[in-house]
This record gives sequence, structure tokens and C-alpha cells, in this order.
Amino acid sequence: MTSFDPANLTMAHLIVAPVLLPLAAAGLLAGIGAQHRRAKAAIGLLACLLMLATASALLAWVDAQDAPGAFGVYLPGNWPVPFGIVLVADRLSAMMLVLSAVTGLASLLFSLSRWHRAGVHFHALLQLQLMGLNGAFLTGDLFNLFVFFEVLLAASYGLLLHGGGAARVQSGLHYIAINLVASLLFLIGVSLLYGVTGTLNMADIAAKLPAVPASDRGLLHAGAAVLAVAFLAKAAIWPMNFWLPPAYRAASTPVAALFAILTKVGVYAVLRLWTLCFPASAGDSALFGSNALVWGGLFTLAFGTVGMLASQNLARLAAFSIIGSSGTLIAATGFDHPALTAGALFYLASATLAAAAMFLLVELMDRARALDADRPSALVIDDRLPGFLDAEPAPADANLDDLAVPLIGRAIPGAVIFLGLAFLVGTLVLSGLPPMSGFVAKVAMLSAVLAMPAQTGPAGAGAVLFALQILLGLLAVIALSRVGLRVFWSPEQRPAPELKVAESLPVAALLGLCIALVIGAEPTLRYMRATAAALHDPQQYIATVRAAQPVPAPTGEKR
Repeated sequence: MTSFDPANLTMAHLIVAPVLLPLAAAGLLAGIGAQHRRAKAAIGLLACLLMLATASALLAWVDAQDAPGAFGVYLPGNWPVPFGIVLVADRLSAMMLVLSAVTGLASLLFSLSRWHRAGVHFHALLQLQLMGLNGAFLTGDLFNLFVFFEVLLAASYGLLLHGGGAARVQSGLHYIAINLVASLLFLIGVSLLYGVTGTLNMADIAAKLPAVPASDRGLLHAGAAVLAVAFLAKAAIWPMNFWLPPAYRAASTPVAALFAILTKVGVYAVLRLWTLCFPASAGDSALFGSNALVWGGLFTLAFGTVGMLASQNLARLAAFSIIGSSGTLIAATGFDHPALTAGALFYLASATLAAAAMFLLVELMDRARALDADRPSALVIDDRLPGFLDAEPAPADANLDDLAVPLIGRAIPGAVIFLGLAFLVGTLVLSGLPPMSGFVAKVAMLSAVLAMPAQTGPAGAGAVLFALQILLGLLAVIALSRVGLRVFWSPEQRPAPELKVAESLPVAALLGLCIALVIGAEPTLRYMRATAAALHDPQQYIATVRAAQPVPAPTGEKR
């Protein structure tokens, strides 16, 4: 089932585990009654932990290989390429698997405080969502990319409606409509590409593109453009992103956090297929659509930035930050510059983790604002303290209640401290301020823009990207600071919010990973540079996938 030698057979079989684990867990969870919620939670949690361990092992495995061989190819049906299903693990897909597992685990942990009780099939839908995500990141052919897209979208429809309510139904209908149109365009684009190339295997398509006759070149480009529109709609590119802010705002808190990586599937598909099929060495099709990607990404970045500034609550602000990050990634892809792509990949990891954490913080911060102000406030302590302003020390036998000394300072409960620090870290990451991971990503991207040859990308686009990144940081700070001031510095008296471990732990973990990206910035950037180099030189990927051979049947047995 794989082209690897027996020594690597165990790790090669591990490639299919991120798909099979959530599939098996979803099937098991669907058969368990609603009265066994603890059992369902335990099974879901175990599945997510195993997925994270598997994804981490795959990432370590591909990273340990030499650059030319940092690929794992698995043939689930044991059919030769390009006729059978192909799963491919490389540095990019392994990184996306880890992000998917981390956000899935954080969302599940948060839901265990109360949200998983709002629907019978929440756990099963979450596992199916993760299965679709993992399959989309691993698949090596367009047909199965469509299948996994539909799996994750079908699960996301149910998750978006989780908890009920008119707002979720209304935004869910818009979300379903735009994604059904995108799926139709996906099928049309795939059909056109198959008609021109005669194959759906992505590596095989890339190998055959230079041989496409000039008479079919227009049809090839039309199919690629239609397919790109489908991917870009799912990636929330402007102007096809009107559905995202209301949908993400209406979604329940753990679902919104999981959706932080959902738009990145469209970004991943564009990055994978465009660098694979239309590199600079693709002849007449070289860098096809690069101008559209660059300017579309820049308009999306500007739209997301303005949307953040116009937002008055954290949920909508976080949704627009998702749009801005998608625009940054799409624009960086279109420049076809390995150093810029490496910085964008670092930014992808950082922005996804921070956005997921911010969506989880939305509920906790709203809870802090919405508590009844008439209740006794946990922030109020004895307002008469001795000796701080007295010229003379208070007598030892003085009655403290008689000392009319004004309060200096106010005790801050631990829950408020946690929320404030978490919000501060998330703000620094999303706005790209030092010393957080967003700053490292922004410096990497801006350094690449400054070092790019003048002819790279559309004329003037590099300067626009540079200016927008600087402006985004300023406007993001303004928008997030405004929300923070309203929540944490409001003069109203409120009791301290109650936080559960299941709610605070995933927030701390996601933001802790952002801090870990800063601590390990050099090895992480090395990984991203190796990933970008492989993406922009796809010949090794094409050769490795096409060379994969089925495992021969045992001697004396027929296949």
C-alpha cells in the first residue's frame, strides 16, 4: 500500500490514521444515546488526543527526512497512481494536521463545560468535521478533495446550528447557500480539468499540464479559474465573504473556535494546487492567475482591516480578523516568492491559534459584562484601610471602621486577571506587535517583501502589501483596545466571572502555543522555509507521488 521500505512501513501506515480515527469515533458516538454524555465526552476527548499525537508524529517524521524525500505517500486501496486513492503527507499537510488537531481539541475541551449538552450529536459532528479537515489536507487527488470538502461542510452545517436560535438558522442558511454554490463550481472546475488532462490525481495533472495542446489551453485555464473561485469562496476572499462575520458570530463558542481553521482549507487548496500546477516552470501556464490572487488577497486584507475597526464586539472583530488573515495568505501565495511564503506559513499558524483563542474568550468576556450589576460585587473590598495617607501612623488600639481613609487600589480577582492577560496576549498576536508570534510572522513577511526583486508580482503590489501590514497592526490595536477598555475598564460594579478549568485551559493552551512559536521561532521558521522551498519546486512532489507503487501480494496469492 505504500512505496516505502519495510523500516518505514509503520510510519507510512500512520498517514491514514488522521482520517480513520475521527471516522471511527464518529460512528461510535452516533450509536451512543444522549443519556451517556460522559461516555461520549470521554470517547471524543480520547480521539482528539490520539489525533494530536498522530499529527505530531507525522510532522516529526517528515521533518526528520532530508528535504528531497520529505514526503510520505500512502495508497489505501493498493492501486497504482493515478488510478487509486492517494494520501500524501509532507511538511505542509503535517503542519495543517497539527493545527486541525489542536483547534479541535481546544474546542472540545471548552464545550465540555456546557455546550456539548446543547445537542445530541455534537460530538459525532465534531469528529466528522475533523475527519473532513484531515482528509482535505492529506488527499492527493481532486475527486477526494471534493469528497472531504463535502464531509467537512456537511458537518459544519450541523455544528453551526448547534444550540438553536433564529440568528443561527438565518446565518446558517446564508452559509449553506454560498457553500453549495462553491461546491457546484468545484464540480464544474474538476470536470473541465479532467476533460483536458484525463486524470484527477494532482501530481499527475501537474505532470501533464506542459503537454496540453495550445487548442485546449483556454479550456484548461477556464477550469482552473472556476476551481479557484470555489476555493476562494471557501477561503472568504472579497467580495465572496459576506457570509462569514454573521455565521461565525452566531455560532456557539466552541464551534466558532473550530471554524477558525475552516477558511484555511480554501487557502490550503489554493496554495497546494497553484504552486503544484502553475509554477514559474509551467511554460505557457506559468503563474496563471497570480495577479488575481495578489490583488484579490490585498482587497480582502483591506476589507478585513476596515471590518475590524468598524466592529463593536469581539466576536465580529475576530471574524474579520479571519478574513484579513485569509487575504494576507492568498496575496502572499500569488507573489510566488519562497521567503514570503515561509513568513506567510508562520503567520497562518500564529493567526489560526490566536483567532481560535479569541473566539473562546468571547463568551467569557461577554459573561463578565452581562452579569447583574445589582448583585454584590466581588471586586468590592473594605473601603477603609489604615495608614496609607496619614501623616501620623494610626494608634494601635484604633477602630479601623472609624478611620475615614479613601480606598487606594482595588483587588482584582484571579478570573479577571486571567481574562485580561489572555486578551492582551491575543491582541498582541493578532495585531503583530512584539514580542508575540504575530510580530515574528510580520517581520518575516515584510523582510521578504523588501528583499523581493522588483519584477516579482504585479507592479506596486509589494509596496501595497507592506503598507497594509503596517496599517493592519495599527488599526487592529485600536479596535481590540477599544473592546478591552469597554470590558475591563468600565466603571460599573460587577461580580467576578466564574471560570471553569474546561473553559480556561484551552484558551491558555492556544495562547501558550503562540508564545511557544516565539520561543522556538528559529526552528519553526526553518521548518516553514523548507516547506516553502518544496512548494515552489514541486518536481520532487510530482516524482514521489507518481513513483509510488502498490505493495506486492504475498507469494502464491492472487491480488
